[in-house]
Amino acid sequence: MFEKVLVANRGEIAVRIIRACKELNIRTVAVYSDIDANSMHVQLADEAICIGKAAASESYLRIDRIISAAEIADVDAIHPGYGFLSENAHFADVCESCNIRFIGPSSRAMNSMEDKAVSRALARKAGVPTPPGSDGVVDNEQDALTVAKRIGYPVMIKAVAGGGGRGMRVAHNDISLVKGYYTARTEAEKAFGNSGVYIEKFIENPHHVEFQILGDNKGHIIHLGERDCSIQRRNQKVVEESPSPLIEHKYKKLREKMGKAAVRIAEEANYTNAGTVEFIVDNSGNFFFLEMNKRIQVEHPITEEVTGIDLVRYQILLAMGETLKHSQSDVQFKGHAIECRINAEDPFDDFRPSPGRIEMYYQPGGRGVRVDTHAYAGYNIPPTYDSMIGKLIAYGKDRREAMDKMSRALSEYMITGIKTTISFQQAILQDPNFRRGVYSTSFIEQLLSGARRELIEEKA
Repeated sequence: MFEKVLVANRGEIAVRIIRACKELNIRTVAVYSDIDANSMHVQLADEAICIGKAAASESYLRIDRIISAAEIADVDAIHPGYGFLSENAHFADVCESCNIRFIGPSSRAMNSMEDKAVSRALARKAGVPTPPGSDGVVDNEQDALTVAKRIGYPVMIKAVAGGGGRGMRVAHNDISLVKGYYTARTEAEKAFGNSGVYIEKFIENPHHVEFQILGDNKGHIIHLGERDCSIQRRNQKVVEESPSPLIEHKYKKLREKMGKAAVRIAEEANYTNAGTVEFIVDNSGNFFFLEMNKRIQVEHPITEEVTGIDLVRYQILLAMGETLKHSQSDVQFKGHAIECRINAEDPFDDFRPSPGRIEMYYQPGGRGVRVDTHAYAGYNIPPTYDSMIGKLIAYGKDRREAMDKMSRALSEYMITGIKTTISFQQAILQDPNFRRGVYSTSFIEQLLSGARRELIEEKA
């Protein structure tokens, strides 16, 4: 059993990890930047160590400072959360070399899926379909044009080290391809320190469906069902639900096929701990491997709700060397769960970030309602980091009940002093197409067009 764990993250995920550790009677160490001195994770941890200035490059991305803090605090393990260093194989390797357990996959497994281009090749080796595209990184615009000509427009330019919708551009012709190629490279270099991009066929109006997997050190791997993450804005997820309405009501046989495909990919990578295999599904029920996220996901709570399995607790136990307590046949899915990401943004000013002091904060409750957040009245949201301040999760016996609970919970959620996306989330929940489960990744773009946008603003 670990005695002490350092949480190498901030915000709601740091709070989530600290809670899981407390339930396992494990002491926790928070690291924080100077601007996060009053953050909730700092207050909840048993110990806290400042590791630098506000910029992530001077704090949460500084491996040397995090390792120094871990050694000073004499911890057994480090949990990286999501974002920051969570998928950095070098960081995992440094932890291992310092005899500190990394709560996540091994550096070896990370390296086998080191970027999206490499993971596509691994998926093909596992017999899982991938969208047509380049065989690896595209080194220049001429090669990009050659690939686009071969597979046909539209195409997607994607950062090999990307995530969160950054380093991605869609091109419909040669001119937009060349422009998008350089823009994506610049954005990827700035965001990830890696300007590499690859190109794949852009499947229009697809569904984004991902499978949660868990693996132990004995080679046992299971999946915990799917999450539908198609409600996105600029390739960033806004609303997620489990199970997927598309699979549940239209392509039910896909659950088993895609679940087995996710497990095969994880087995090919000798994957351990928690991870997510992401797919896109077209309107004919064909699915293609998209990428693998080698960490806990923002949207993990909805899987926890429908399976009854605590994923962060499982992460810690697996890192301690325990074997999976569940076989695939043990995993049962019950009910329906929806998650809304609550961001400090103004949805009616192009989602401009809204940092600042929260004057009043009241979060909803009641049966089937869960809030994962680090926000509180008097908290100053810094302008330095991601604008997500919380996640609202609703669970019901079926999708209709989950939607009704979510709509009720959103109406109770009150935050003043800053702008938030709560009213926009309510508009999504009330949309007839969402209510019917008929949507794709273009849903928000359509929701914000013309008269529908005016109606949303009027209601807000």
